[in-house]
Amino acid sequence: MPVSLPVEPRFHFFSADAKALEAQVQALGWPKFRAPQLRDWVYQKLVTDPAAMLNFSKGDRERLAAQFTFDQSSITASQHSEDGTRKLLLTWPDQANAETIMIPDGNRFTACVSSQVGCPVGCKFCASGVFGVKGNLTSGQIVEQVFRLNQLLAPEGHRIGNIVFMGMGEPLANYSNVMSAIRILHDPACFNIGARKITISTVGVPARMRSLAEENLPINLAISLHAPNEALRKQLIPWAEHFALDEILDAARYYFEKSGREITLEYILLAGVNDQPVHARELVNVCKGLRANVNLIRYNEVEGLPFKRPNAQDVVRFQDVLRQGGVNAHVRKSRGRDISAACGQLRRQRAEENAEETGAAPGISLTVVNQL
Repeated sequence: MPVSLPVEPRFHFFSADAKALEAQVQALGWPKFRAPQLRDWVYQKLVTDPAAMLNFSKGDRERLAAQFTFDQSSITASQHSEDGTRKLLLTWPDQANAETIMIPDGNRFTACVSSQVGCPVGCKFCASGVFGVKGNLTSGQIVEQVFRLNQLLAPEGHRIGNIVFMGMGEPLANYSNVMSAIRILHDPACFNIGARKITISTVGVPARMRSLAEENLPINLAISLHAPNEALRKQLIPWAEHFALDEILDAARYYFEKSGREITLEYILLAGVNDQPVHARELVNVCKGLRANVNLIRYNEVEGLPFKRPNAQDVVRFQDVLRQGGVNAHVRKSRGRDISAACGQLRRQRAEENAEETGAAPGISLTVVNQL
């Protein structure tokens, strides 16, 4: 009886920086110059069909198709806002799915990418963690989100120039894959996006924040604070039980000392919960001794959750208290409100629709490996 040999998995193009791709090409017995040719087709021409790569011989094109995989995801849902914001829900063959968002601002185009399927943090006001975390995205799946958005922008002659890890998931809970993805996005031979145009947003994982400081990449670090004191923070963010706010702030100071990059504190304003002058005064005290600016974000409502969007008067008053206390505070422009662009909403909507059709519980089951 013949023995059935395991099928070798194909090499995922988007999981490789320039050096790794060159090694893979040479492993196939091809000369080094094939690697930049391949990168040119994918990154510059946005071509991922080996049959269309005409400077490869017919035999080499067939071998590419057999040995490599490129854009593995399918677009299972998309939304287009009146303000130009675009949101995609991508699904991979292993049924992992995640949202990615393109945010335009004049000639600047930012990709808001996800790092996990769902989110382990469980912020009470956020749709991403409603079904918990289902798994980590690979480095290739993270990078592929940016490629998909470049495809979206190509007809207009634009490209993604800024990256924010502010989509689904806690980036520092998937540290290895996120850093691998960042190096590919930063690699001049790949996406060539400057480190200063890449932001990691974390709810606060002190050990990983310190590791990030040692990476020798001047990435922007943002901390999702959302409350000015430990008690309220634990009410809003269950993850806060794991790491004390003082430890997070100490790690933030260390990151500034090592990188020279000012920290951003992200603060979602929830009507009647954390948006009053007393909270602003507490936040001023938090900012003392920390080189930081504050991004104030008016809450985007999530159906089924009790939190409300604050009124404009309370937002302005909150910002005024911060500025009077010497804090550099800005109100972030709301984007994509007409398409429910808040993190996790499109994925949640699709999961609930699928559950109604099949009678199954929303969400999917994947192995979870938090890389803390």
